[in-house]
Amino acid sequence: MSSALVAIIAVAAILIGLAVGYWVPSHRRLAASNRPRPVRNILLPFTGDEISRRAFEAAVRLAKAENATIMPAFLARVPMNLPLESALPVQCASGMPLLEAIEQRVSSQGLPVDSRVGRGRSARDALRHLLEAEHFDRIIVSADEDPRAGLSYEDLRWLLERVPAEILILRPAPEDTRRISATALNGHT
Repeated sequence: MSSALVAIIAVAAILIGLAVGYWVPSHRRLAASNRPRPVRNILLPFTGDEISRRAFEAAVRLAKAENATIMPAFLARVPMNLPLESALPVQCASGMPLLEAIEQRVSSQGLPVDSRVGRGRSARDALRHLLEAEHFDRIIVSADEDPRAGLSYEDLRWLLERVPAEILILRPAPEDTRRISATALNGHT
């Protein structure tokens, strides 16, 4: 075999190797494309002046573990006789202090926070409007019989059936009645 023929075969082999490497994805690239997308936004909706302590703590733990932003959202109910954009001083007097306290508590732990106010004819409608306007990777809600603490069981069913996000529903043990309110978050009793 002549040296010219060996050189041509070597160059051809290198070119074939490069072409195959370029067009056929490596196992590493396949594995990276199959990984789940990282969680960026964790929605923590509430409807009144307090939330389940378990839901709040879970949101904080997950945000720390996943470098995610906690997005607390006060779900304001607007009466049918008012436009959705109406001022709601009575509701805001109870929900906004908790929203601000959550912001302060989350920020003090070094986590990013980006609060929202959802408006609708019901808590579910406010949540629906919020979900249509923004993207959330995960939603953390409390399953609680107390309507001041979160969404109703019917709302939770709707959420599971209709919302294409990861949903974490926490139901504290029956004896765990701990709640977080604006005064509790600010260190007052």
